[in-house]
Amino acid sequence: MHAYLLDQPAHTLSGEDLAAEGILYWNLPTDEAGFADPLQRIRDDRGYVSMDQVHLDPNTPDLDALLTKFFAEHLHTDEEIRFVVGGSGIFDLRNREDRWMRVHVAAGDLIIVPAHKYHRFTLDDGRTITCKRLFQDTAGWAAVPRFAA
Repeated sequence: MHAYLLDQPAHTLSGEDLAAEGILYWNLPTDEAGFADPLQRIRDDRGYVSMDQVHLDPNTPDLDALLTKFFAEHLHTDEEIRFVVGGSGIFDLRNREDRWMRVHVAAGDLIIVPAHKYHRFTLDDGRTITCKRLFQDTAGWAAVPRFAA
């Protein structure tokens, strides 16, 4: 994970800086034998009841349309949890001063975006990511846009 203020890239943010904004971060092994137990503990501790896996790459149908949708600033009424098992991507998240924080995640990174935190997502130049998504309640997963079209 590499995090910084988008308008001040030299200002690196630590895991503690992110935690102060309500954003949680772990680095886990990427092989299932290594991540199974710690991921299960996180699931149990936080009440995640289901999990799936999503993969995006240049062969994903309508990839550009999906990325346009994901990059529109929005929030969810439930946490957004991503564990990157392959590839990499970028989360931009609003801090308390309404400034963008950019968090570049890669294989092994698990990030929890708190409910009601405005954010957006895109792929980096590698244009490939595989993530496990964890859910407390799938009903909370509708994106609420910050600015209506």
